[in-house]
Amino acid sequence: MHGMSFTPRGYGGRRRNPDQVKREGWREQGMLAVALDDDRLTWPERELVRQLGEKLYGKRPQNGEAAR
Repeated sequence: MHGMSFTPRGYGGRRRNPDQVKREGWREQGMLAVALDDDRLTWPERELVRQLGEKLYGKRPQNGEAAR
């Protein structure tokens, strides 16, 4: 089968932009990826996102220190 290759869905071909990947993740799997500095969010929404992130994954490094 020279010249033919199988690539899983989402690999190769048309590139999706990051926001499109996030949108599809939310709609298809209920997964939410949110940036704390997303200017579409209000301060209370950002604070809620920060608290959820810390609860699920722990605190983020401060002052540019590396995660351990």
